[in-house]
Parts: sequence; C-alpha cells; structure tokens
Amino acid sequence: MQLIAVVSLWLLAVGTLSSAAAGEGAGRRAPGFALPDENMKYHDLADYRGKVVILEIMLTRCPACQKLAGTLEEIKRKYGDRIAVLSVVNPPDNRASVQAFKRDHGVTSPILFDCGQMAASYLRPDPKRPRIHVPHLFLIDRTGVIRKHFAPADQAIRDRAVLEAEIEKLLQTDARAN
Repeated sequence: MQLIAVVSLWLLAVGTLSSAAAGEGAGRRAPGFALPDENMKYHDLADYRGKVVILEIMLTRCPACQKLAGTLEEIKRKYGDRIAVLSVVNPPDNRASVQAFKRDHGVTSPILFDCGQMAASYLRPDPKRPRIHVPHLFLIDRTGVIRKHFAPADQAIRDRAVLEAEIEKLLQTDARAN
C-alpha cells in the first residue's frame, strides 16, 4: 500500500502539469503517447488508428490486474486484428517484473513502460483523492476517441461479457460509419 501511495503522489504531481491538455473522461480524444515495451520497441497510439484499442493501466503485482490479463487475452483471441490490447505499467514495475508477468499469465500483448505522465493524462488524479488504484481500462474507438473508462471499482471491469458487449458496440458503430 505504501508503494501505491508513493506512485500515486508522483502521478498526482505529473497530472497537475498535464491535466489542462487531457480533457474530460469518455468522449474526449485519447491523449497520444509513444512508450517502449520490455524489448525497447516503441508503441505509438497513433499507429493503432483503425482498430478498437483496449488500454489498460496496471501493476504486475495487482491481483485484479493478474486476473484481468486472462480476460484480455481471451478477448484478443476472439476479435483478432480488429482490436489492440495495450497495457501500461509505471514504477516500481520493470523489465524483469513485466517479463515474469507475461510468462506467468500467458500475456502476448505489449506491456509498455510509463513514468507517470501518460497515466496521469488519462487518469487525471484528483488532489482531494490522490491515491490511484488499478486496473483502469479505456476503450478507444478507431478514430482515437475514448468511449468508455472502467475504474477498478466498476463491476464491468471484472465481467468479460460486459467488456465484449462494449467492444461489439464500438465495432458496429465503426462499421456503420464506413
């Protein structure tokens, strides 16, 4: 818990700098980023335009994140290349913890490294409640707009059927727009 508090305070400080440009919740353009994975390959959100992106902010030692990993892999298998799953970690996670997490939980999607700025631009920490819990999921449509945000307290984050229904809506909406 102490570690989460330290990371939360750091995210709060960074969030103060970036919150003006971040916008508000669902319906806003997803803040851009280019972050490295454990092999130092950079992943730019703009490279995923045309796909529904499931963006997860997580911690490898988080039990809920560990459980969600399997769900996201199943969703990825079901939807194939129509979606992309990107997970983002912050310190204290490192290359070794990410490699172990991927191995132990069968994760094939990229896990990207942030130092708080990207996470703060999505989470917009509240100075009155600086502690940030994980996991957080953002569903980003094919044009780069956040359509859904699931916080750790949301029951939907633990329900594969709810997540799939939201993805289906985005895929159908995107198909009608073309």
